Amino acid sequence: MKIYVRKKKPKLYGLLIFSIVFVIAVAILYAISQSTRFNAVPYITVSMPLYFAAVLVILVISLKRQIEYNPYSYNTIYYFGFSLFVLSVLVTHIAAAIRYFMNAEEYGFRDTARIVLYSARQYMIVTLPLLAVFSIGLLVSNIVLIKKEGKSLTNTLGILLAVALMAGGGVLIWLGSIASGPFSIVINLLCAIFVYAECMLFGAIFADVLAATHVPSFDKDYILILGCKVAKNGEPMPILQKRIDRAIAFYDEQVSRTGKAPVFIPSGGKGADEPLSEAECMRNYLIAKGFTDEQIIMEDESKNTLQNMRFSFKKVPEEAKCAFSTSGYHVFRSGIAANRAQKFKAEGVGAPSRWYFWPNASVREFIGLLTGHRGKQLLVLFGLIAAYLLLSFLAG
Repeated sequence: MKIYVRKKKPKLYGLLIFSIVFVIAVAILYAISQSTRFNAVPYITVSMPLYFAAVLVILVISLKRQIEYNPYSYNTIYYFGFSLFVLSVLVTHIAAAIRYFMNAEEYGFRDTARIVLYSARQYMIVTLPLLAVFSIGLLVSNIVLIKKEGKSLTNTLGILLAVALMAGGGVLIWLGSIASGPFSIVINLLCAIFVYAECMLFGAIFADVLAATHVPSFDKDYILILGCKVAKNGEPMPILQKRIDRAIAFYDEQVSRTGKAPVFIPSGGKGADEPLSEAECMRNYLIAKGFTDEQIIMEDESKNTLQNMRFSFKKVPEEAKCAFSTSGYHVFRSGIAANRAQKFKAEGVGAPSRWYFWPNASVREFIGLLTGHRGKQLLVLFGLIAAYLLLSFLAG
């Protein structure tokens, strides 16, 4: 799928208005049924799957448009993650509608409210096998990582997440099956928060894979190479070497296809434990590969990814077309940093990593994404609390 081909960012104002109108309509039908003999249940029961089908279509279309507008966005995560959840709720409501028409006398309005109220726990049950496979993969890769790279807090993040997913999910599903009264409200709310994190996780995996496998258009003026740790002998560590090699591979393919030779921008300052700057290390490597100083612009002041982008983009014309090379697991977050730095429409290429390194590194990226927009996370959590309190009241 092509990116940066759409000028307008997709908005969900239409979905918000549609949802408000739908809720008002359901409330009116329920009020009428309470004050008259009119039976609103069949209309509400049929309208629920139709509503969630419409929401799913809107989310999928918005996801496609977001990728075409800018794939390096939190919206890519939200649209994909919540599309999966809405699909699950849609299937549940279709089953409920079938069950209603098969036995209408035992089905009421509160049953519809309960389906929505318990939808998070239902989603957890459905996705538990998928989470189990994912968690086992994390455990295996982390054990191998620790054996090869040594013990450290960052090297155990995958294990911690795997345990949290399986233990947290299992305990909440079990508590939901035995909870009653006010305690069930708390459990349903915790399930909703867990599912929110789960949707973010699935969305982040999708966004990471999409970004890492994307091949930029071969019309670039510059190729930015994001730095990382330099060995004590001044040579690039394996991860950094793969980033440089991936940039060279893109350079070679663009030249062979179009004849246009982009300029390299190795980016990265000197850490306290490094013998020289990451940029100089990369420059030396490029020179050894046959490139000249005229084909290289060094940026040796940056200390993090955002500074990589910001300081590097100051060295190129405003209208320049840029690509950036980094590790595959890091492309998505780097793209977000590129947009924050100077609203550049830069495209990333992903360098390969060792199979056991990628999962744990992706976990670090995921945690970084979760903490990157704290205000948005808090807004969603407060919205979940309000929605589940209302649903609990309606479900009786």
